[in-house]
Amino acid sequence: MSARRRVSHAKKPSRYLIGLWLFALGFLLVTFPTVYKTVFVQNRITPEVKDVHTSGVINSEDTGPFRIDGALLGTTVPIQPPLRIVVPTRKVDLSIVEAPVVNGYWELSESTASHGVGSANPGQNGNIVVFAHARNELFGPLRDIKKDEVIYILTKDRWFRYSVSETKLVDPTEVEHIKSTDTQQLTLFTCSGFLDTKRLIVHANPLNP
Repeated sequence: MSARRRVSHAKKPSRYLIGLWLFALGFLLVTFPTVYKTVFVQNRITPEVKDVHTSGVINSEDTGPFRIDGALLGTTVPIQPPLRIVVPTRKVDLSIVEAPVVNGYWELSESTASHGVGSANPGQNGNIVVFAHARNELFGPLRDIKKDEVIYILTKDRWFRYSVSETKLVDPTEVEHIKSTDTQQLTLFTCSGFLDTKRLIVHANPLNP
């Protein structure tokens, strides 16, 4: 009997350690997604925009935590297509892809903003047309954009700044709002209205660096 007790007591620590190890592994599997999201996703560094006229941080209350290198602001650069759009006041920061014409319509990206091929490029006279779906992660936040808010467009070599001059809701057939212009103008548009039956148009004029 005493030998049996000794054998039984010798096995207990082993079972205890195995149970403790299984508990720790289970806890790690349950908590890992939350820890990963908090540490590696929510705390990811976001590119920011800097107002070169104040030579410092733009008021985060008004524009959010975006910055750019002020030395890249300007207009005298080779004509290049837009690659990125940032609207600090609306927390919009998207890549821009070229949108070819397919069956008479510009092709619309599902995950980025699009630049209408044939429309102007930043720094060039004409209408620079950029558009995207009205989803919250795309151009949805533009529904609240106001006059004088600043929009940044990045090409390969330079940032360009534009100030919102007007916003309006129009019918999809009112294509005159995206027609070519004699002077440089940025036009953003996205769906709006009941069942997306309208188009939100945002016109913006270039700001000197």
